[in-house]
This record gives sequence, C-alpha cells and structure tokens, in this order.
Amino acid sequence: MIHTPGLTRYGSKPDREIAANPARLQELNGKLRSYAEARDYLPNQVFVGQQSPERLAEIARPWFGHRAALSEERKSFGSVIDEKPFLALVALADPFKHVALLDRFWEETAPMLQQSPVCKPLAASSPNIVDANGLKAKIAAGDGLPLFAGVDPQAVGWIANGHKEDGSLSAIVLLENLCGKVSAALALEELFVRNDGLKKPDVGLVLGCSEEAVGDRYQRGGGNMAKAIAEFSGCAMASGFDIKDFCAAPIPALVTAAALVHSGVVENAVVAGGSSLPKLGMKFLYHLEKNMPVLEDMQAAVAVWIGQDDGKSPIVNLASVGRHPVCAGASLDQQLKSLVIDPLDRLELAVPLVDKFVTELHNPEITLPANGGDVAERNYRMLAAVLVKAGKLARTEITIFMKEQGLPGYAPTQGHIASALAYVPHAYQGLTQGRFRRCFFFARASLFLGQMTQLSDGMSVMLERHP
Repeated sequence: MIHTPGLTRYGSKPDREIAANPARLQELNGKLRSYAEARDYLPNQVFVGQQSPERLAEIARPWFGHRAALSEERKSFGSVIDEKPFLALVALADPFKHVALLDRFWEETAPMLQQSPVCKPLAASSPNIVDANGLKAKIAAGDGLPLFAGVDPQAVGWIANGHKEDGSLSAIVLLENLCGKVSAALALEELFVRNDGLKKPDVGLVLGCSEEAVGDRYQRGGGNMAKAIAEFSGCAMASGFDIKDFCAAPIPALVTAAALVHSGVVENAVVAGGSSLPKLGMKFLYHLEKNMPVLEDMQAAVAVWIGQDDGKSPIVNLASVGRHPVCAGASLDQQLKSLVIDPLDRLELAVPLVDKFVTELHNPEITLPANGGDVAERNYRMLAAVLVKAGKLARTEITIFMKEQGLPGYAPTQGHIASALAYVPHAYQGLTQGRFRRCFFFARASLFLGQMTQLSDGMSVMLERHP
C-alpha cells in the first residue's frame, strides 16, 4: 500500500469538486491523515498481512482514531510506503521525462529509497531534476500539474502534458498510469524480497489486471502496462500483456496465468494489479460531512506468482473455473449461479468443504458513510440466498455461513484490488500454514459502465491446499 495524501486531490471526484469550488482543497487537506495514522489503521494492517481479517470482527468501528496492537504471530507480506519515496519512483519510472522533481526534494528522498528493500531495486537511475526557479516557471507556464507531498502547499515536482492536442496523454492521465506502473512494480518487488525461490530472470510473463487505460488519441487503452512493469522491475526475460475486465480482471488473469504455466508456455508468470489514482477521494465529501478522516488516501497493489508445482504451494484448480456466459444475462441470481453454483456442482463439492468464499472486500468504514452499505456483508447475504435457493445451504445456516465462510471488508475502494485479489496472500498463508483446504474466489464486473453492453461479467476459481 502507498499513502498518497498529496495525490488525493487528483482523484477524479476531488479534482472535479476543487475545480468547481477551490475552497474544497483546504477542506480536503484538513482531513488527510499522517503517514503514521495511515500505516497503523487496522484495515491497512490487514491488507499487508500484519493482522488477520478476522481481527476486524473483534474491534468495534470506527477503526480510525485508535491503533490496534500488532499480532506477533503474523509476518506481513507487504509494506505501507510513504508518499515521498513513491513520488520519487514515479519520476524514475517515467522514461519520457515528463516528471521533474525539485532538486532539494530529490536530495532528501534519494536516501529513503536506498533504505527500503522494495524501493531500492527500482531506484537504479536518476530522475529529471529542476531547481526552485525552474519549478516556479513550469507552474507559471501551466501545461501540466504540480506534484505535492502531503498537505505542504509548496510543490515538490511537476508532470507535463505528454502532447498539447492529445487528451489521452494529458498530465493527469500520465500521472494515473505512472502511479499504476510504480505501485504494481512495488508489489512485484515484494515477491522477490519475500520469496527466495523466485528470481527476476525466472519470470517469463507478467499479466496486468489494473484499471488504467494506457494509450494515445488513436489507441485509447491500447495497453500493455504489464510490459512496462516488467521492464521497470528488471524482469528482462519477461514479456507481458494486460487483461481488462473492469473489477473482475484479476480472476481471469489468475486463470490465464495458471493455464499458461500448466500448458508449459511459461514456467513462471506474475499477475500484477496496480493502483487506481482516479479512485482516490471518491467519497471524500461524505467523509468531510461526517467529520471523519478522508480514508481514500491510499493506493494499493497486489502481485501473485504462479509457478510450476513445487510440492507445497496451493494449487490453482483449473477444473473449478466458473464463467459468466452471455446467455446467463445480467441478473445477480444468474451471475452467482454461473460463478458459484455451477462450479460446485461440477466438482460435486458441498458448501462446508470450502473454507472461504472470497468476493468484493471493500472497507465498510469507507462505503457506509457514503450510503453505499457494507459491500462485503451484502454480497455474502446475496450469495447465501442463492445457495439456499439451490438447496446447498439451509436458511437457518445463513448467519453462521456468513461469519465462518465469508470475510469482512478491508480493502481500499479500488475495484480490482478489493474484488477478491487482496485476499490471495491471506489464502496462501491459510492453505500452507493454517487450517484451510479450499478458498473459492469469484469476481464480478460492471461492463455496462463502458456503455457498450448492459451485461455484467465475472469469473471464479478455486485455490486448494497441496495434497
């Protein structure tokens, strides 16, 4: 996870609101968290593995405003990165030098990169540097966006428009794409730091499953952020491509990676989901209204390594894959039948034999103040109803099913990350070191957002303990 309060103003909602009413910026900045507050926030601790998801049920909301004691029994599988080194990496990840950093800011931040095991491998070059007068001149001239660290009103950098006549290469879009690239590369570095069995030359394929749209005016969303991530991460032997399916993209990416490894096309593939800058501060007005911190100040990323059978790691059961065909329509009942009921029938698997059903895990402390409800709780209630209808669950078992086989929400509201992908590291621990035998992942996609179809989509897959 990356704490990016200074970039929150460039989320789609804050950006539009500030343009309409500049006083909103001061209101927003007044409710942004410090790095320590964001790092110690319970849902963020759960996201990086310092706490178990079950811990959320033990502590009453609101979770913000107090620190939860860390569990000594758990080793984290991720980091919470501060904004300053992240901005430095954004500049380093920009091969066309649209980003320029203030010289004093780079001098201050460069040592921080070298001290971080996950940042250091990505900091092998030097960024585009500008002095204070040069930065002032760029800001005065316009044609781009200033970059800020936290709530400090003094800019620490600048990102220029990539083309004067191409909206797809505007500074805000380039910034979005660079944030996605850097965050995914950081998640990928976590894999190398924490897994001695995976070396960068061993990675043959990177599959991107993020929400960005890389391209120019002639090929908006042309893609292959995955290849850019592989290059920035130093995976010299890897190729890559992107899989787009709105929020559901990580599950098709996991399935595709497993199928390619199983068939022998590649030996090792990595699925990488980078962050979504536009979704920062989506609900900030509701948070301001309720006098609470702006909790959507985090960018999140996840990377998953799919390799050959090592005799101990969980297995991706390709026989379990559930699809959502066109003929299934858009109703939720039909979606869940295709994604959950049909695979369970095919495997002749009873509900009690699945330890966790994993779906959207949005942090309810973010969504409830915005009248969006508790997304995870609502989805598990709907799933339980469909299981009852299919004769796989008794009505009297709904409450215990939701508690024991469901999960509380904890992920940032960055759809593809919250849509089951965030739980993969927890599932891995449960399937290797804990009591889990099976975890069933399913994700749904809102294709209608693109206004090309009224359909939804989705895919599901089972992770199983090695026999």
